[in-house]
Amino acid sequence: MTETQSNDTMNRRKFIKKAGAATAGAALLVGGLSALPNCKNIGNTKSHKTMKVLLINGSPHQEGCTFTALSEVAQALNKNLIETEIFHIGTKPVHGCIACHQCNQLGKCVFEDDCANEMAQKMQAADGIIIGSPVYYAAPNGALCALLDRVFFQNGGVFRGKPAAAVVSCRRGGASAAFDRLNKYFTISQMPVVASQYWNAVHGNVPDDVRQDKEGLQIMRTLGNNMAWLLKNLSNAAVPMSEQEAFQRTNFIR
Repeated sequence: MTETQSNDTMNRRKFIKKAGAATAGAALLVGGLSALPNCKNIGNTKSHKTMKVLLINGSPHQEGCTFTALSEVAQALNKNLIETEIFHIGTKPVHGCIACHQCNQLGKCVFEDDCANEMAQKMQAADGIIIGSPVYYAAPNGALCALLDRVFFQNGGVFRGKPAAAVVSCRRGGASAAFDRLNKYFTISQMPVVASQYWNAVHGNVPDDVRQDKEGLQIMRTLGNNMAWLLKNLSNAAVPMSEQEAFQRTNFIR
């Protein structure tokens, strides 16, 4: 290669390098960092918002098997920089829904001597919801269901688009039926249901039993990771939900 050819080659390389830099600069101006390959969209304003998941302990035992499962989910969420709060429904008596429809006028349940209204407020404020329950006769705790009936009847539309999941704890059987019951609160409210690697159940009669359920605890961690992934993607996408059609109510009576 002659000296002249070598200089021409160097000049072409400099030109290509400058052109590439200019193109990259334009990409940053037009599309932000996300327009470049292998770059995260750190300019999204929603990325600065701290996201939070509310985990509801529907067991009468504040630190029992259900709590142990929820704690494993919470740890996985925390590792993904998602804040968590475990809300215990307690052991005080709760009201069932009496179909008075006063919540439509009051904006809250007429019964204020249990935790339903407090739980509803926390659920509204959270970015994601996980509801845990022990299994009683192949169903969730009755007190928990009484609270959820009232909360979702009053606030179902508010939860639309909010990711949710159910967790159940059983000694031996009935987990699938209880899990199915809890998921129905989400699907009737247009809430995305977060999946794991298996149905979200742990087995054991006491917390130490649950801690030995290696597969169950892994399911909980996977659920936490998947919830965090979905929340972060929803936050970055900021895709508005489509307009909802007017509700068509049919009572099967002609």
